[in-house]
Formats: sequence, structure tokens, C-alpha cells
Amino acid sequence: MVFFERLGSAAIDFLNYIGRMGIFFFYCVADIFIPPYKIRPIMQQIYFIGASSVFVILFTGAFTGMVLGLQGYYSLRQFGSEGALGSAVGLSLVRELGPVLTALMVTGRAGSAICAEIGIMRNSEQIDALECMAIDPYKFIVVPKLIAAVICMPLLTSVFDCIGIIGGFLIGVKLLGVNEGAYFYGLYKSVIWQDVHMGIVKSLIFAVLIIWICAAKGFYLHLDRLGFGAEGVSRATTQAVVLSSVAILVCDYLITAILL
Repeated sequence: MVFFERLGSAAIDFLNYIGRMGIFFFYCVADIFIPPYKIRPIMQQIYFIGASSVFVILFTGAFTGMVLGLQGYYSLRQFGSEGALGSAVGLSLVRELGPVLTALMVTGRAGSAICAEIGIMRNSEQIDALECMAIDPYKFIVVPKLIAAVICMPLLTSVFDCIGIIGGFLIGVKLLGVNEGAYFYGLYKSVIWQDVHMGIVKSLIFAVLIIWICAAKGFYLHLDRLGFGAEGVSRATTQAVVLSSVAILVCDYLITAILL
């Protein structure tokens, strides 16, 4: 009987968690369309999520493209197809690696900070104070972050793709001697609008997932029984990053299976 009691308790806790997450997402999306609309908080979050992530995106994208160029060259050389290096690098970045690695980098840099910020606000009762002053905490805290992430993620993904293609060019063409015209012609012929569209759709969905999961973990810190004070915030932040990363990878597969 103890086993079934624990199983039932775990099932109820899981359903409560799913319900909280669903309600949180509904309120955040609904508040986007409710005035007043304040631009300054959104611009601040665009700077924090987008502009402050450019360096890590450039660095990661450059070395990802260089690794693709190196590995792709030695793999294609076995079949005498070095000229297809541009196609391999472009498709790998635009379809998969660009949006996924960008989302993972933003999760680690901005998502963790968002969860910790909101978790500290919950611990210090700032969210309760907002509710006492009849200020909607979803619109005041989460909505600017959600809008900013949706704006920034496709742009960051585009930067990642472009710098990755340049990195592949530097290694494949300048270092290993692949024909420059063949590299860019293969890139031009193989990467079509459907591939770009897939990358944009993925980046938008990943943006929503990052803010949804990270913000909710901080917002409901007091209900997750993760500990009190700094310990609870640290555990919630760790869980938020792990859950966001797993959700990104799972959704990447599902979106690819649907759009291909």
C-alpha cells in the first residue's frame, strides 16, 4: 500500500506541475495583447538577451563552422566530393546546429540568469508585493522577456549561421584548398528557403521554451520544495537549464520530423 500511496502522490504532484506550467504559459501569452504596452522594459531585455549574447554566439558559431569544415572535408575527400563541402556546412548549420546551439547558449547565459532573478524576487516577496499593489506580475516580469526572446532568437541564429559558414570557408577553402567557387555554389544550390524557414521556426519555438521554463521555475520556486533561500534558487536554476536544454533537443527532433 505504501508503494501505491507514493505512486499516487508522485502522479498528483506531476499533474499539479503540468497544470501550473500551462496556466503560467496561458497568462504570459494573454498578457502580451493587454495594454498598456511599455517599450523600455522590452528594449532592456533585448539588450540583455540579444546584444549581450552576441559575443558568445560569434565565438561558438565560428568554431562550430570550423569544425564542420574540417570534419566535412576529410569525410567527403574519401568519396572525391570535396566540392560539396559548402552544401554540408550550410545545411548542417541552417537546419540543425544554428538554432539548437544558439538556443543552448542563450539558455546557459540568459535563461539561468532569468530563473535566478525571478527566484530571488519570489524569495524576497517582491512578486507578492506586486500582487498586493494590483500589478500583474506576469506582464511586469515575464512578458518583456518573452517578447525580447522572440525578437532576438531568430537574429542570433542568423548571426550564428553566417559566422559558421565563414568559419567553414576559412578552414575548407583557405586552409585545406577546396575550390572557393565550388564551396559557395554548393551552398547556394543546396540551401533553399525551406531550410531557412525551418531554422526560423525552430528559433522562435526555442525562444518561447527558454523563457517559459526558466521564468516558471523561478516564479513557482516556493511550490517546488527545492529548499530555502540561496539553496532553492541554485537548485531551481540548475533544473531550469537542464529542462530547457532537454526540451530544446526534443522539440528539435519533433519540428524536424514535421517540417521535413
